[in-house]
Amino acid sequence: MDPLHERRLLLTRRHFFGKASHGLGVAALASLLAEQGMAAARAGDAAALGGLAGLPHFAPKAKRVIYLFQSGGPSQIELFDYKPKLEELRQTELPDSVRRGQRLTGMTSGQTSFPVVPSLYRFRQHGQSGAWLSELLPHTARVADQLCFVKSMHTEAINHDPAVTFFQTGFQLAGRPSIGSWIAYGLGSENKDLPAFVVMISQGTGNPADQPLYDRLWGSGFLPTRYQGVKFRSGGEPVLYLSNPPGLSDAQRRRFVEDLGKLNQVTLEEFGDPEIATRIAQYEMAYRMQQSVPELTDLSREPDTVFELYGPESRKKGTFAANCLLARRLAERGVRFIQLFHRGWDQHFKLPKALPGQARDVDQPCAALIQDLRQRGLLDETLVVWGGEFGRTVYCQGKLAPDDYGRDHHPRCFTMWMAGGGIKPGISYGATDDYSYNITEHPVHVHDLHATILHCLGVDHTRLTFKFQGRHFRLTDVHGQVVKPLLA
Repeated sequence: MDPLHERRLLLTRRHFFGKASHGLGVAALASLLAEQGMAAARAGDAAALGGLAGLPHFAPKAKRVIYLFQSGGPSQIELFDYKPKLEELRQTELPDSVRRGQRLTGMTSGQTSFPVVPSLYRFRQHGQSGAWLSELLPHTARVADQLCFVKSMHTEAINHDPAVTFFQTGFQLAGRPSIGSWIAYGLGSENKDLPAFVVMISQGTGNPADQPLYDRLWGSGFLPTRYQGVKFRSGGEPVLYLSNPPGLSDAQRRRFVEDLGKLNQVTLEEFGDPEIATRIAQYEMAYRMQQSVPELTDLSREPDTVFELYGPESRKKGTFAANCLLARRLAERGVRFIQLFHRGWDQHFKLPKALPGQARDVDQPCAALIQDLRQRGLLDETLVVWGGEFGRTVYCQGKLAPDDYGRDHHPRCFTMWMAGGGIKPGISYGATDDYSYNITEHPVHVHDLHATILHCLGVDHTRLTFKFQGRHFRLTDVHGQVVKPLLA
């Protein structure tokens, strides 16, 4: 075979993306290709990079999303869904008329008794809205009038991995694009020096051995790879290979990138392979991130008052508090979709011992994020979403003691909250029965939540599609309704 022809064959899609699937390469694919003509700029928004022509479909209320995903399944009964009648039902069996034959996880399917257990924690009403909140969330209570509590969420999956995957992609099986990737694909970026979609992960104190989180949860699925999320690491450099090698100055790096781009352009003109254009964009975005990311992640210039607002953990890199502060900084810089995953909410046993610390991890930072965005005039254009993959059961898992109990997974009803861009503040929507087991008013499905998030961004969820294997796919599959009572 001719050596030149053989070299052409080596530059396959799989080979290239295999080489480009780590560190700054991911970031380049996540944003910069739009500038190479791979996608059209959004009509009427010259500041946006990439996105589809004709989007947004209508005037958006939110420009970006900060999604505070609480992995493991926070207990709505201990945090948000006040059920005073449970105290008199303590240790009684959950009635069959309430359970309605719901399937159980493998962790409680062998139990012969399902005793009802009330929360150990006191609830009070807060703000002009009168929202009921647990004593475990005193800081969140102070911003209650800025929040919209959705108490009638429900989902289809009963185990962690399919449930988390469902919330991220609208499908229980891996392989679909994540919500952040859909939004990056549809709306593009507002900052040419940072990815459109950034992810950060923190470990909670409630359950240090909680379920793992996989990179596919912020992957682009069948969408082009440039739309996948870029994970900022909690230790070392935020993104791999961010620093120049020893002995290479910034000026030398700039000349290197420019000269390499010219050489690659010659090859692109010779072969016409679009993946070469990807490589050119990759190197350029990598250089830009070398300039932008260190400044972004350097919190030393934040005043002490900001750290006091977010709490003592905000000075510790990789904590949920520090990530909330970084989320605000990313929002200021126009990053389109910012997702914080916080692990540790899976309290099957010893819930009273594990939950207070887990709630403390997030309470002050979440309230601070709302206050900080509001003070800076960013809350009205930033949609903040808080919640996990399902709730917890009213019945006890394992042995029930006066001061000790656990709760299993419960997909049938649970609580999430939203705030900011396009969402009506100071309301509680939906209701559950006296057992916090079944929804009695205004059910909201995962697809409905996704449709509503997209609506706040000015996107009709039925029209944001991508053709794959002969079918036009969308985040909400063939389901989903915008929950209009939640809209401002």
